[in-house]
Amino acid sequence: MAAVTEMPIVADPAPTKKGRSRKALKQKNPSLSEANIIAGTLPESSPVAAPPPENSAGKENHESLSQPKSQKKTKRGASKAKQPPSEVSSFEKELQEMQEQLEKLKLEKVQTEEMLKAREDSLKQKEEELEMRDREKEKLKIELKKLQKMKEFKPTMAFPLGLSLKDQEQEKKDKKKSGRKKPSPPYVLWCKDQWNEVKKANPDADFKEMSNLLAAKWKTVTVEEKKPYEERYQAEKEAYLKIIGNEKREHEAMKLLEDEQKQKTAMELLEQYLQFKQEAEKDNKKTKKEKDPLKPKQPMSAYFIFSNERRAALFAENKNVLEVARITGEEWKNMTEKQKAPYEKIALKSKEKYMQEMELYKQKKEEETANLKKEEEELMKLQKQEAMQLLKKKEKTETLIKKTKEKRQKQKKEKGEKNADPNKPKKPASSFLLFSKEARKNLVEERPGFTNSTLNALVSVKWKELSEEEKQIWNEKAAEAMEVYKKELEAYNKKVAAEEEAKNKN
Repeated sequence: MAAVTEMPIVADPAPTKKGRSRKALKQKNPSLSEANIIAGTLPESSPVAAPPPENSAGKENHESLSQPKSQKKTKRGASKAKQPPSEVSSFEKELQEMQEQLEKLKLEKVQTEEMLKAREDSLKQKEEELEMRDREKEKLKIELKKLQKMKEFKPTMAFPLGLSLKDQEQEKKDKKKSGRKKPSPPYVLWCKDQWNEVKKANPDADFKEMSNLLAAKWKTVTVEEKKPYEERYQAEKEAYLKIIGNEKREHEAMKLLEDEQKQKTAMELLEQYLQFKQEAEKDNKKTKKEKDPLKPKQPMSAYFIFSNERRAALFAENKNVLEVARITGEEWKNMTEKQKAPYEKIALKSKEKYMQEMELYKQKKEEETANLKKEEEELMKLQKQEAMQLLKKKEKTETLIKKTKEKRQKQKKEKGEKNADPNKPKKPASSFLLFSKEARKNLVEERPGFTNSTLNALVSVKWKELSEEEKQIWNEKAAEAMEVYKKELEAYNKKVAAEEEAKNKN
């Protein structure tokens, strides 16, 4: 205890200024053992030390162990207590700001990821749209080429002469303008003749009064007086019905002619178009062959088997088709032979299976082709038999027609030899026939490719287009020929009569 009293007491150092500079460390209060060592009171090697009492030794050790720890704790608490409240509050604020910034960054990250996903989806859609557009463009190009080739099609043929809708309407208008009317009955004809007389007798009478007067007078007319009007009406009616009948027949004939010509032209056009189409197809044989659904599919290679396995996982990672192909290619290149071996085994097995299926498929195809050939041969035999039967029927009909024609010609010759006199003058041609002879010559020179039926139709059209003055020229020629014919006939009849008289006298 005396050592403890003799130990000099070290005073606490002066407190340093507050701030960010480091604080000076306080000197530790030495323990009892340390103080004794310093003072040199305890001997370094005591041969026999008196055993201290147990309680006092335990207390001293406890004090020596507990004293520095408590001092440390008190120092830390003191340092914390010494820090000002403004620094603590600023540090907490900074922490809060940092936490808020972190949260903002997290939100921004989530938003950017969503934006990237949306962009990838939109890019995929755009790529698909572009692919669809490319396909559509290719299809349109093919169709355009076909249409351009269709434009090159130029039929080498003369189209039939037919009246269009406008021409038909114009014909109807011309008929109305021509003033062709139904023949008026005998009463109307009589009224036209008697109108002026009745009007002179009754100058102040209206149309109604005039019609009443004429009707009353018509009742008094006798049958003999009515007869000329009835005859006139009958003559006009017959002429009118004749004209209408001729027009109907002409219309029907023209319609039949147009139908026949249309059928012929349609058939010719079809043949020419089919020939043109075949030639065009030969030039551009880029059409895809139709795939056989029964044909076995080719086996996948080892790389394709590996890529199919990896594809699902890569698509799950939102990878693009091009990216998937690139990644699988790189992975396959970097793989060892041992890693590739299982995929190659699967590929070999599938190839062997494919070869077996192909052999079976080829055998089936050969059998089908053989059966088809047999069926075609049988069909050809049947068609030949039918064709031969038709040919026989045709020959029979042709022979019958020839025989009947020959019989008729013989009969005509026999009758002609009996009745026909070569010296007898022939009837002259009509005005239309005289006109048609000249018109036909001109048309043959102008249009050499036309048939007889078309030429006849054109001649009849031209005859109808002639005016009355132009027709009169041909009528005069026909009349002159008729007068000559009549004179020759009279002379011939006189001669024949004289010859018969001479024969009778003899």
